[in-house]
Amino acid sequence: MKPIRILLVDDHNVMRKGLRLLLESQPGFTVVGEAADGRQAIEQAKATNPDVVVLDIAMPNLSGTEAAQRINEMLPNTAIVILSMHSDEGYVMRALRAGAKGYLLKDSAEADLIEAVKTVSTGKAYFSQEISKMLVEDYVREIKARGAEDSYELLTPREREILHLLAEGKSNKDIAATLNLSPYTVETHRRNLQEKLSLHSFAELILYAVRKGVIS
Repeated sequence: MKPIRILLVDDHNVMRKGLRLLLESQPGFTVVGEAADGRQAIEQAKATNPDVVVLDIAMPNLSGTEAAQRINEMLPNTAIVILSMHSDEGYVMRALRAGAKGYLLKDSAEADLIEAVKTVSTGKAYFSQEISKMLVEDYVREIKARGAEDSYELLTPREREILHLLAEGKSNKDIAATLNLSPYTVETHRRNLQEKLSLHSFAELILYAVRKGVIS
C-alpha cells in the first residue's frame, strides 16, 4: 500500500517534533516536510506535493486558514487537517471554507491525529469528538430556540443517502456510479436537499452532516 505523505506545519518546534514522532511511529506514514509559518507551508506544499497537510491555525506571517486556502487552490487533491485551540463554530466554518477536511483541537491531537490523517487521506472529513459534540449541541439549541422542526426529517431516503456520500467527499460522478443513477439525477437530488436544508456551500453541508451524525 502506498504510504501517506504528510507535511507538518506548526510554529512551535517542540509541538512539531512531538507530532512528527507520533506520525512516524505509524506504519505507512511518511513526514515529507516541515514548516514553521504559513508562507513556508505553501512553499513546502508546492515542493513536496503531500497527501495530507497537518496545519496549525495560529501562525506568524500567514494564518493557517489563509495557508490552507492557498494550498487547496494549488493542490486540490491534498487533504488538510487544521490544528486549533478554538472550538467555536466560526473557526470550524472558516477552516472548512478554506478547504480543510479535518479540524482537531490541540489538546486532543495526540489521541486523534493518526485517525484524522487516515480518514482525510481517503477524502472523508474528520473532527475531534469535542467539536462534533459542540456542533450537535449548538444545532439542537438553535432548533429549540426557533421552535422549528428538524429539517432532516424532510429529506427522502434517497436524499439522505446522497447527503451521506457528499459528506464523505464523493463527487456527483462517483455517487452516480455507486447508486446506479445518472449524474443529472444526482445533481437534481443534491439541489433539492440543499434547498430543503438551506445549505449553500460544501462547508455548510459538512457541518450539517456532523451535526446530524451522518459523519463523525
